[in-house]
Amino acid sequence: MGTVTDRHQGHRTRAAALLAAATAAVLLAGCSSSGGDDPLAAPKASAGEVVVGSNNFAESILLADIYGEALKAKGLKVSYKPNIGSRETTYGLIKNGTLTVLPEYNGALLAYLDSDATPTSAEETDAAVTAKLASGLKLLQHAPAEDKDSLTVNAAAAKKYGLTTESSIEDLAKAAPELVVGGSPEFQTRHQGLKGLESVYGLRFKSFKALDAGGPLSEAALTNGDVQVADLFTTDFTIAKEKLVTLKDPKNLFGFQNVVPLVRTADLPQEGVDALNAVSAKLDTATLLDLDTKVQADKKDPLDVAKEWLKSAGLA
Repeated sequence: MGTVTDRHQGHRTRAAALLAAATAAVLLAGCSSSGGDDPLAAPKASAGEVVVGSNNFAESILLADIYGEALKAKGLKVSYKPNIGSRETTYGLIKNGTLTVLPEYNGALLAYLDSDATPTSAEETDAAVTAKLASGLKLLQHAPAEDKDSLTVNAAAAKKYGLTTESSIEDLAKAAPELVVGGSPEFQTRHQGLKGLESVYGLRFKSFKALDAGGPLSEAALTNGDVQVADLFTTDFTIAKEKLVTLKDPKNLFGFQNVVPLVRTADLPQEGVDALNAVSAKLDTATLLDLDTKVQADKKDPLDVAKEWLKSAGLA
């Protein structure tokens, strides 16, 4: 999973690089369900209470609100610990019982637990994670929604070459020699990058422009035409805002990064398990992108966005 780490660092780098994003991250923590309490200072969950935590980027906070409100709709007592930090911290907190539920990404979690694993499906990814999880922890049903690296084309190039959201990476093969592709410097030499794009899909680009890992440099270069194709994360709200086209990856070059609830089974009753699995069943990438856009671009309260979507999906 060559770009798993970049995916999480990219979110945080982007937030740090842009004042608006940094401000939004603070606001998200403040206006999310649990307010501005220090999650590390709080005691462990009391009996019968489900504690939903999140990592320190906007999408994780939104997903935590979705999970928490879905659990509340089933009558469970829920508290929140949002915006905690990186996986190194949050995984430890769910291991020791401070957290009950945590939004995760199966491929990224697997890379943390076993960097040598090379699963060939989302199901194999889940199984490999399960084999490495600490005692008492469990992955529930993963969602179709993924937040992972993608090959994304700007609006002008998509129009010129007749590419739509139903097009795949291989549909770009004939046009690639006329196009400049951008990404992190490592993207040029990784299998989950130019090497794989050539060996798996037969793509050879006109040239490569070194940018960043799906962050503001890549977004800007793609939208202003410095590059026509770039490596962006699939739930980057710039995709919708700038009418960019993300190409399908039917051969799974970029691996598996499905959204999935990680839970402490002893502290989550069956109705909670059922509620979270129901969320996963209805959460696809297009929906997550739309929800991310409302929070990150439109600056809506993630808790309000979560409640609105759950109601529209018949989950609240």
